[in-house]
Amino acid sequence: MRTGLFVTCLVDLMRPAIGFAALKLLEQAGCEVAVPATQTCCGQPGYNAGDNAAARELAIKLALEFADCDYVVVPSGSCAGMIRVHYPRLFPDDSEPARRVRALAARTYELTDFLVNIAKIQTLPGYYRGRLSYHDSCSGLRELGVKQQPRALLARLPDVELKEMEQCETCCGFGGTFAVKFGAVSTQMADNKCRRIHASGANAVVAGDLGCLLNIEGRLRRIGDAATRVLHIAEVLAGEQGKVPCE
Repeated sequence: MRTGLFVTCLVDLMRPAIGFAALKLLEQAGCEVAVPATQTCCGQPGYNAGDNAAARELAIKLALEFADCDYVVVPSGSCAGMIRVHYPRLFPDDSEPARRVRALAARTYELTDFLVNIAKIQTLPGYYRGRLSYHDSCSGLRELGVKQQPRALLARLPDVELKEMEQCETCCGFGGTFAVKFGAVSTQMADNKCRRIHASGANAVVAGDLGCLLNIEGRLRRIGDAATRVLHIAEVLAGEQGKVPCE
């Protein structure tokens, strides 16, 4: 099946290794992967700020770029949620662009959901030895139902010990522009998340959204924790997380 990889802005600009890890996983699952070079943003920042016109333009652009793909996979619950849940709301009519966008939304999946439920991946190329705690990002969990999929994949790595933190479903405080508009509240939420990561006994925290990871890692480092690793689920599953830590 021809599968389009939508890399996302944050991955492209901040940690492109996640994109390459996602590509490796999709190829391992037997997909013919297309990565359109013209892809940019899903439009979520503008949409959240009330600029629906800009979001619609980007939605149409994305639908055209991935028109020849059977599926579109996103290593981000946030961006996948924007495409799958919010794109159809931007196009309530029955025009040709609206049909294209709704068709795109229907075949778009978050990475771990796709690997488990569509590609049904059998073998993972990654290896990791250590204690991990998983943070459930808000959009992936609440908009797309991504909960057991990443945990099921981590369970296939024999030397991973999953240490669930308390309130793993609670927001880390990022929320895009929320962290800018409500800095003090966001900082307290991030501090709460860091305390729960430490209490879990894990030596690494894993998530499916780079926005969450950047927020959590930034706060961990500011409070003096230089040891806890902060990894995207794709990096762990693909074995692209750099030096493998030992307990």
